[in-house]
Amino acid sequence: MADLPQSFLDSMKEILGEDYEAFLTGFDGQRQYGLRVNTLKMNLEEFERIAPFHLKKVPWISNGYFYNAEDVPAKHPFYSAGLYYLQEPSAMTPASRLKVQPGERVLDLCAAPGGKATELGAALQGEGLLVANDINTARAKALLRNLELFGISNSFVTNEPPHVLAERFPEFFHKIMVDAPCSGEGMFRKNPAVVDSWKEKGPEYFSKLQREIIVQAADMLLPGGMMFYSTCTFSPLENEKTITHLLKERPDMEVVPMEDYENFAEGLTSYKDEAFDESCKLCRRIWPHKMSGEGHFMALLHKKSGAEQEIKSDEQDSVMQNINYLQAENSKESGLNRTFHMNQEANTSEILNRDKKENTIKYQQDAEPVFDRKNIEISQKSDEKASKKSKKAKKKQQTETLSSVWWEKCKSLSKEQKAAAEDFFAHVNLAYDVGRIDVRGDNLYYLPEPQYDGRGLHFLRNGLFMGEFKKKRFEPSQPFALALRAQDFDQVLDFPADDERLQRYLRGETLDVSDLINGEKKRKGWQLVMAAGHPLGFGKLVNNNLKNKYPAGWRK
Repeated sequence: MADLPQSFLDSMKEILGEDYEAFLTGFDGQRQYGLRVNTLKMNLEEFERIAPFHLKKVPWISNGYFYNAEDVPAKHPFYSAGLYYLQEPSAMTPASRLKVQPGERVLDLCAAPGGKATELGAALQGEGLLVANDINTARAKALLRNLELFGISNSFVTNEPPHVLAERFPEFFHKIMVDAPCSGEGMFRKNPAVVDSWKEKGPEYFSKLQREIIVQAADMLLPGGMMFYSTCTFSPLENEKTITHLLKERPDMEVVPMEDYENFAEGLTSYKDEAFDESCKLCRRIWPHKMSGEGHFMALLHKKSGAEQEIKSDEQDSVMQNINYLQAENSKESGLNRTFHMNQEANTSEILNRDKKENTIKYQQDAEPVFDRKNIEISQKSDEKASKKSKKAKKKQQTETLSSVWWEKCKSLSKEQKAAAEDFFAHVNLAYDVGRIDVRGDNLYYLPEPQYDGRGLHFLRNGLFMGEFKKKRFEPSQPFALALRAQDFDQVLDFPADDERLQRYLRGETLDVSDLINGEKKRKGWQLVMAAGHPLGFGKLVNNNLKNKYPAGWRK
């Protein structure tokens, strides 16, 4: 057992009563290892069929699994394909209880390193908007990497204090996740080093931050919207007292029941001589001596709608669109330029320029969802010749449309760059909303669908980074590869999951792939490298060798 502070032990004894000894005994137990399947990329049946691990279902998480420490899933190619996220089982719970739906506008306010944000983004299924924010720049970079690994293409990754976002996005989001910074008492067993941090900055320090953050988050929630507050600590000061503070400061917020589980414990309505709001009993606690996980506190909150605010979600969207349209029209009449441009970074290791005059985003018009797979025409004709002809015509139409948009949006593209982009996208079997394609400098992006105003915000990425124009060529990006599926690209090299060449590919080595191209002498150019049907990245085929294009910063 870790050397636990006496004040912490006294608090736990006060809260737990007769369960206190069982709680202490639990500190000598083994930690639990868990992974959560990326349902944006695969279903659970397929994962269970192909995963070479010792798996056991997490009973309260639909896509969560326990695994054995000796499995080491972080070293498997499936991890590099973004098929799962390694996460302590109790930490999977908050995102699973927020119930995000495709098309919604969702905020993860304290998102790094991405355990909740990746699940929220997967639930959106490429539709709507995920704003993933973290105030710490280094942690925000890790957040971006995990979102890219998961293939989430409709995210806006920001690096701002919560109050700045609250000023920019009043009553904007349908769902908000607040996994608040906390003293981390629930992590004492998993990581004893947290005890030293607790001694420096304990519940009193973090509770002040939490009270500010939760109120600012509530101000960004649409009437009728849902917000989830969670911590990985046991202190009532950081949990029920924070919820009580919110309910006093924002009377339109209320605690509501969440999807329950038999071993969840109720929230407290009092602690020592202090009473909390009675609705705190609807909050839930995860205790490590009662469940196979570490500690967690959770509260599901709803913003009530007054009579004047009872607008259906689709009507609310219509009102917002009209407001944005009128703002744009008014700015035209006043001679102001209301088209705000993005200053994007291609490299995930670099933070964007913090000049608020340059680092801005434009208003975006409503459009089709990212990668609208329903609109992809797949020929069902039995005649193979007719099928190939139809496919060729579709690609020609698509690339002509894309190239015209690129010329319109970026006049600086050279003839060679245009040809290189057309050649690459001739192999992409996806329909795009051309209004969301954006060329900034040498970089190509696909923007999220919903309207939002991000002028002056510090951000790392807006939408999907698709690739970069370099001199006379176009190079597709690693995030673009991970956002694709096997059927989305017509030149693939699919390796068995246990093929040793996959590990060599992830180390950046050139590969002999003569056995995979089956003597196709004319085959060349960009190839999508896959592990058992799941994209890992790109390479370029020259004769029988694959020139490795896996980015240096991603290599094992």
